[in-house]
Amino acid sequence: QVQLVESGGGLAQAGGSLRLSCVASGRPLSIYTMGWFRQAPGKEREFVAAIKSSGSTTDYTDSVKGRFTISRDNAKNTVYLQMNSLKSEDTAVYYCAAKRATMIITWRTGYDSWGQGTQVTVSS
Repeated sequence: QVQLVESGGGLAQAGGSLRLSCVASGRPLSIYTMGWFRQAPGKEREFVAAIKSSGSTTDYTDSVKGRFTISRDNAKNTVYLQMNSLKSEDTAVYYCAAKRATMIITWRTGYDSWGQGTQVTVSS
């Protein structure tokens, strides 16, 4: 199974930017569909963005469309989430997830490997 480690979280002001990284080890990233999820206090973990193994297709939850961009560098075994125009409601723990697949996956139960999460806090 692939191991995932997220980084890049922290404190940002509303309107600011952060870039999250997720480094995979144990398996080549190129065979995995990758996703980003987030979980705010007292809420369920929700889908944020996903990217196919080839990188040819991406999908986003409506609330981040036009502000967040998911990308991948398979040579570096890394997936990124560029977050711009941050809002206070983006505050959450962000998780990277992986599933060996060729299709895009936007539901939590579709993934079977998870990172430990990285905290993102947006101050208004």
